[in-house]
Amino acid sequence: MTIDSKHEAVKHELDTLAAAFFEAVSFEPGGAPPYGNIHGLFIDTGLLIKNTASTPEISTVREFIAPRQALVDSGALTRFKEWELSEHTQVFGNIAHRYSAYGKAGTQNGKDFEARGVISTQFIKTPEGWKMSAMAWDDERPGLSLPAELLSR
Repeated sequence: MTIDSKHEAVKHELDTLAAAFFEAVSFEPGGAPPYGNIHGLFIDTGLLIKNTASTPEISTVREFIAPRQALVDSGALTRFKEWELSEHTQVFGNIAHRYSAYGKAGTQNGKDFEARGVISTQFIKTPEGWKMSAMAWDDERPGLSLPAELLSR
């Protein structure tokens, strides 16, 4: 296997993991999000960090899922979709980083919402294959827009 084909195989595996995350948090009205699938995407001690306010919300996978599942179970969140708009992935040996622009839309408490932001995801190669080790994100807001380099991809 050449270096280029090996890199392409790793990139494909990372693309698959990223897509699986977006699928695991998305669901249509009347459906249920497959949040449980997130566990298999991360290492056991993986972190998800929502950094959209003055204080970051740092969660384990279980802590990330719990409040979202509660919103779905209560009927407050009835639709949610998240998707990747563009990405830049770098791989070096057994580590990788993906910088993604993403969009999200949903319905919560009967009100539709939409937003865009950036996710920074770290991956590590494990004996079981590539896994996410950490994911951090922030959303656009007045004074903070998606970087031009992510919009042009």
